[in-house]
Amino acid sequence: MEREEKKQTERKEWPAPPDEEGDAYSFTNKRRAMLMETAAGPDFLGKLETEESPPLGVSLCSEHTDTWAPSIVSSSSSSLPCLSPPLPPSVGLDGVLVEERLVLDVYRGGAEVLPVFWEFVQERMRGLQYLRLGSEDEGALERALRVLPRLTQLRSLAIRGCRFHDPQGDPLPGLLSSLPDSVSSLSLLVHLDLSFNRFSSLPSCLLSFSHLSELLLCHNNLTTLPEGIGALASLRRVSLLGNRLVDLPQDLGLLCGLEELDVSFNLLEKLPDELGQLQNLQRLELSNNKLRALPETLGSLRSLRQLLIQSNDLRSVPDCLHSLPMLDKLDVRNNPLGRPPTPPLLAQLTPVVEDSEIPELHLRFNQHSFQVSPAGCHVFLPGGAELLFPRQCVGVVTQLQWAEKRPDRKWVWLEEHDVLLSRQLELRPHGATFQKLVGVCIPYRKTRKGDVVVRRFDGQSWTTLTTMTRRGSDKHSCRPGGRPARLACCSVSQFSWFVAVCCPFLDSCSVSPEGALLVSQCDPGIKLSFPPNCTAETRTVTLQVLQVALSEVQDLTGDPHASAGPLLRLSQTPSMHFLQPIRVQVPLPPGVTGHMVDLSRLHLMHGDPTAHTWTDVTAQVSLYVTHIYAVFFITHFSWYWLWYTTHRCVSGVVRKMYHRLKQFRVRFLALQRKNDPEQILLQCLPSDKAESRLESLADQYEGPQPSELCVLLEGEQFFAGFERGIDINSDRPDCKDGRLSFTFYSHLKNIKEVYVCATHPVQTTVRGQVSFYRGEVPSDLPEEVARKRKGHDDQWMATLPLRIPKSEIDGSISGELNLGDPESGYLTQTNLLSISLRINQEWQNIGINLGMSYEQLERIRHQHRDNFGAQVLAMLFHWARGQQGTGPGAVQRLMTALVDSGRRDLAEEVEDIVTLGKRKYEESLKRVGLETPVTSTEPQSS
Repeated sequence: MEREEKKQTERKEWPAPPDEEGDAYSFTNKRRAMLMETAAGPDFLGKLETEESPPLGVSLCSEHTDTWAPSIVSSSSSSLPCLSPPLPPSVGLDGVLVEERLVLDVYRGGAEVLPVFWEFVQERMRGLQYLRLGSEDEGALERALRVLPRLTQLRSLAIRGCRFHDPQGDPLPGLLSSLPDSVSSLSLLVHLDLSFNRFSSLPSCLLSFSHLSELLLCHNNLTTLPEGIGALASLRRVSLLGNRLVDLPQDLGLLCGLEELDVSFNLLEKLPDELGQLQNLQRLELSNNKLRALPETLGSLRSLRQLLIQSNDLRSVPDCLHSLPMLDKLDVRNNPLGRPPTPPLLAQLTPVVEDSEIPELHLRFNQHSFQVSPAGCHVFLPGGAELLFPRQCVGVVTQLQWAEKRPDRKWVWLEEHDVLLSRQLELRPHGATFQKLVGVCIPYRKTRKGDVVVRRFDGQSWTTLTTMTRRGSDKHSCRPGGRPARLACCSVSQFSWFVAVCCPFLDSCSVSPEGALLVSQCDPGIKLSFPPNCTAETRTVTLQVLQVALSEVQDLTGDPHASAGPLLRLSQTPSMHFLQPIRVQVPLPPGVTGHMVDLSRLHLMHGDPTAHTWTDVTAQVSLYVTHIYAVFFITHFSWYWLWYTTHRCVSGVVRKMYHRLKQFRVRFLALQRKNDPEQILLQCLPSDKAESRLESLADQYEGPQPSELCVLLEGEQFFAGFERGIDINSDRPDCKDGRLSFTFYSHLKNIKEVYVCATHPVQTTVRGQVSFYRGEVPSDLPEEVARKRKGHDDQWMATLPLRIPKSEIDGSISGELNLGDPESGYLTQTNLLSISLRINQEWQNIGINLGMSYEQLERIRHQHRDNFGAQVLAMLFHWARGQQGTGPGAVQRLMTALVDSGRRDLAEEVEDIVTLGKRKYEESLKRVGLETPVTSTEPQSS
């Protein structure tokens, strides 16, 4: 019996990946076996145990079955098992495979399930018409692509990235860079979405999709389009937003049925004349490119309704555009219209004079582009940054750009006890090589003692650059009339992202067999003396010093006479013991001298940098004191810390103090928009930044004062929960058990904005609150932080009041509002809020297609002219209120209006919500015994 119970317990455990490469094949087979068992049901496992040769070459003996098989959770409402893993245990097969639709991109690693479905439910898979896959899992994606060509009835396919986020909150990009030629068998495909992936060219197999109507390839790495794209004659909508296109092929003019073309945020410098042949084109998006002129043939686009050409280099617009009969929107913002062409720089015409001074260039805040000639240039950026281009660093006049923003895809790399000192400076074009090193100087604000270094992100990894610090030029201050900024300066040959970081002082030296002496620049009293013959070969040693405040030591220990010296972090390369003891000299803890020291209270602590544990080694080392120093001898490097306290067991106190060095005092904000109180902004930020942040938001937001001080660790998770009559959109991916999840990083904004509503319909003001709670407590969290108990929840940190008045304006969302009915289609108020957040500039078209009058839409736009989000909400909820009591079909009317307005993606999401709601409604009827009795006597499938 004990053995059977043990086996049942092991069945529920998901095996960890193998440690050795040799076990990879067996691990893959075992994982595949688990997936097959999960999809086929418990009966299938019994069949495998009795057959001599199991399918797919997987041997499932009793040992493997007991060790590797996952749990199978049966559903009372379905004979099919739930899929776990890789899907969550609560998700059954019927939850993802509904009729002819399969949605797997909402589950991390969901693509892993596609081959399993094909193996065991082929009859249902053959008729599949709608499929969504994620592309962040390379192995699962590769296996799914092998099955894809067999789904010949597919009409809609989406393989997108950025559906999930890494621990720092950045979206994970897709890994798809090509498609196999066998995918051309999907001849019925109408809709294809491959956005947020890594395509550098259009897969050739796509040119065989003769029925393709909608092609989305946003945010890839496309540099050009093939000439054969004109073969896709059925295309109605093409979106290539966010790629690297330099030009468009002439064959694009053969797409006679094209109604919408989006090539914004590319590198286009010109357009082909053949664009004028697109007689059915209604929307043309060309914004954020490098266009200098538009072809006159655009005057032939008689069906064009919207032309968006903002943020280009256009100095004139063809007159023929003003005669287009259907054109009702022409956006030409952020173009140098009417300005004469920029004359060439004199440096191009005259030779460089070596004795002349390097010219200076002072840029404004809105001037993000500049030119550098072979004569060199000293560029002063807004905010205090400086760029120094020496003579002959470029051969010809070169156009460069700058911007202050965080790097894409990754957060700033910070080690323990590092502090971010500056904004992230981006210099473009990335990877451009200069003939001479260019000086990059980043302004920073010093917050503590330590080394100031510049770190660079090249798109893949972070590196620390050799850095010098100085004051900026007297001619250029980050504040008018202020003192020149501190600058962290480095020399680079290529442009990328740069930040200034403060890290503890790091000293290093090479130790040869002749010996050496290393003195800390943080405190000259800290010295390491290496005697002769202490090493047989030259090695590099490093010393890092962390200071600790005396008040924090006394507060933690409760001893008014306790103190601690600086923490020494010693390391070496290669890592091996020294042949002779190394003499270490450190200052005595503050307030302690050699004349009055009680040696029984002096403790030398040895730290393990891997386990973060501390051991009292006072009795194991030769320790003596002078008047102001303590001296001890060691033969290997690690962490060492000198303490003076009455505590007998010091290791626990030292561990707590080390973790306190990584803590941050924070305050919480909860603010409401003045023109929409149901829109709440939540933020957690270091205490010294709370007041300035509150002032900057005062024009648009109002709310209570920031919370009292709390303590958080770098990278610690916390939650915001709404209480006392207030609820939030629980369908958000960052919402867990009704609480909004955050991860605290001291150098990030830690901010989210959500819509809330009353939990129950009310006619008066709702007085609720938002409380902040800790997440999972790290195992090494100090006890005095982990055991804080200020309320009913021992993880509670702060509570701020919220007051949501009943809105009097048309289009408000106060009160309960649901659309449709469970049988024909049902959307909750939370669903409607989620939909409204996805609607963009097409909201008026959607309103017209919903049957609203032009006068109503104009009134809504006027009432909320300062808030675009409120315009969308007012339109959607005004229409939804009018559908109350009109009977079934309201949700279907909404989906039709979305499709007619060019938002088929939103219509499909609404359909997914409705399908899931119908299934839950039917399950609830079964639970209470109100389902329609089944008279069929057909056997139930297993």
